[in-house]
Amino acid sequence: MATYLYKLGRLAFRRRHVFALIWAALLAVAIVGAAKAPAPGDSAFSIPGTEAQRAFDLLEERAPGSSPDGATARVVFQAPSGEKVTAQENKTAIAETVKKLGSGSEVASATDPFAGGGVSKDGSTAYTAVTYKVTSMELEDSSKETLEKTVEDARESGMKVEVGGDALQAEPHTGSAEIIGIAIAAVVLVITLGSLIAAGLPLITALIGVGAGVSAIAALSDPLNLDSTTSTLATMIGLAVGIDYALFIVSRYRAELAEGRDKEDAAGRAVGTAGSAVVFAGLTVIIALVGLAVVNIPLLTKMGAAAAGTVAIAVLIALTLIPALLGYARKRVRPAGEKARWLGGGRKKKDGPAKENGGTRWARFVVRRPLTVLLIGIIGLGAAAAPVASLQLGLPDDGYQPTDTTQRKAYDMITEGFGPGYNGPLMLVADVKGADDPKGAVADVAAKVKGMDGVEALTKPVFVDKAGDTAMITVVPDYKPSSKDTEDLVHSIRDEASGIKADNGADIMVTGATGMNIDVSQKLDDALVPYLALVVGLAFLLLMIVFRSVLVPLKAALGFLLSVLAALGAVVAVFQWGWAGSLFGVEETGPIMSMMPIFMVGVVFGLAMDYEVFLVTRMREAFVHGEEPKEAIVTGFKYGARVVTAAAVIMIAVFAGFIGSTEQMIKMIGFGLAIAVFFDAFVVRMAIVPAVLALLGRAAWWLPKWLGKVLPNVDVEGEGLRTESGEGRGQDDPDEEKELVRA
Repeated sequence: MATYLYKLGRLAFRRRHVFALIWAALLAVAIVGAAKAPAPGDSAFSIPGTEAQRAFDLLEERAPGSSPDGATARVVFQAPSGEKVTAQENKTAIAETVKKLGSGSEVASATDPFAGGGVSKDGSTAYTAVTYKVTSMELEDSSKETLEKTVEDARESGMKVEVGGDALQAEPHTGSAEIIGIAIAAVVLVITLGSLIAAGLPLITALIGVGAGVSAIAALSDPLNLDSTTSTLATMIGLAVGIDYALFIVSRYRAELAEGRDKEDAAGRAVGTAGSAVVFAGLTVIIALVGLAVVNIPLLTKMGAAAAGTVAIAVLIALTLIPALLGYARKRVRPAGEKARWLGGGRKKKDGPAKENGGTRWARFVVRRPLTVLLIGIIGLGAAAAPVASLQLGLPDDGYQPTDTTQRKAYDMITEGFGPGYNGPLMLVADVKGADDPKGAVADVAAKVKGMDGVEALTKPVFVDKAGDTAMITVVPDYKPSSKDTEDLVHSIRDEASGIKADNGADIMVTGATGMNIDVSQKLDDALVPYLALVVGLAFLLLMIVFRSVLVPLKAALGFLLSVLAALGAVVAVFQWGWAGSLFGVEETGPIMSMMPIFMVGVVFGLAMDYEVFLVTRMREAFVHGEEPKEAIVTGFKYGARVVTAAAVIMIAVFAGFIGSTEQMIKMIGFGLAIAVFFDAFVVRMAIVPAVLALLGRAAWWLPKWLGKVLPNVDVEGEGLRTESGEGRGQDDPDEEKELVRA
């Protein structure tokens, strides 16, 4: 592989105009396709295999158009101090508002607070539940604007009017933190690569890759039924790996220049060596993202596939466009160790032996005291991971919104006036098609559920079909929607379902937004172990091919698990326990977002393998070329530590920018990814990895002979390049070019 990539890098450098035009054309085609494509449709959100989804499907079958999974809005009215909502003036204003709310084309119904039990006992608060015919993801902007305007008009009555529910979700704001994160990334690139031109290459190519990927997603959104949110993950991951991969290639190019090679040969060798690492690092990321399909949540599957496509584009850009742009840059990209004058370059070097860089000094320290470093690293990560033992998963409700949002205000008003359970009632669907007495069976179900612990209230059963064999009952829990107690109540009702069916033939299912959230959390929790096994297992095989070793991939996988557990522990400590919560703007503690573990595994695994492959391939390259194991570790750090550190700092800065978001979930993702990259890059890859390799010595590269014959030799370390080209080679080779073009 190294030989082929070497030829590709030289060809791209030499024929830079052709490669630049090809990428410009591809980007233009993608942009034109996106511009001409119809607006992406918001596909219905479904969770196959869950009870909540089966209940929705049953209602859609028996009562088409009932929209059981439609968006909801709870508009809450609170009378001024000393007044009641039942006062004639307030009552009239509420009635007019309810009438306006129910007049929208996408509105299925708007309840009358005074006829449906929507007035608090003290008369200070009332609410109407507005149900829409479509899901919150399909809701038109015009319907949201009408809802906002109607609420704003209602406030002129003097009452406090707020709106909650999923119909009008709070728009997250990241503030200036994200901009600061990108600025830090740019500064790190300039310091690492020694000039503005060199620093600009990773940023420019990453943006080109993301632009092409996201445009392609937009162009294919209609025929492939891609959701409008699919490009979110693709953008985040595309930028992350795009910058990393380009940084690896440019850094290796500068190192080759410092060895005295001419520019074309340096470009070829950079792509042949660092490019091989990029290919396999990219494959591990693609495996992790495509593996999201095992969760069997269509939205996650599409997001993973789209992001994987963007990663593939980032790999291709690093292998072809980067060497082409290096051909344009020429002398503006300096050899390693040289800097632009404004960064302190051009000064006369002091006589005497060259000073060792920080990576070399740190590696020598670790190989002298490997056991001490290993124990400190493992104990530290173990302590950080301890809070995982009390991890509680769930999907945040409006109670976790910032206190100045209308969603949070509505949530607090309902909690104060009615009770926390009214913010997320459960929906019971009773299928009594096989019952001898359908009405009696439904009444029996209602009586049994009403007597269960944790039930605050329930509505009168309503038959939704003409045949009278499907009924809906709304159950209000005593607890808030995201609480463990509400989840326990749902499980208790489901546990009773089999007994109820045996008694009267009624098949009951729990659904609604709260029931669906609980099922999603459970599904994600159940899928975590199979997903982890799939991703780590396939990556283990891939890394075994790369490093031709059994213990190095095993060490990489175990180190990754340590960093993910430590990061999850930190997330639990901050967002569930509230430790240092005020420092990160956490206003309300609660369960951890249910998709957080799988999301972290997928994203962090990809980035962790980037650092592992780039750092350890340098060590293996030195080992294969004759160095002793400990010296090979030092050599790997000499050339790789600076780049890996820079890449990690960039990712931490970018992810940390999301901590400034007003949305709790985005804040949690930003913190979790930033701390995970910190643990993995600086504790696992920079400390534990060299310590383990130093302790193992030559055994680290052990591979059974029979396995060595089976595994393909991909030559990631570039051993084949020694015979492929001589020192300083840089002349055109027509035969080589023809061979590559034919391939």
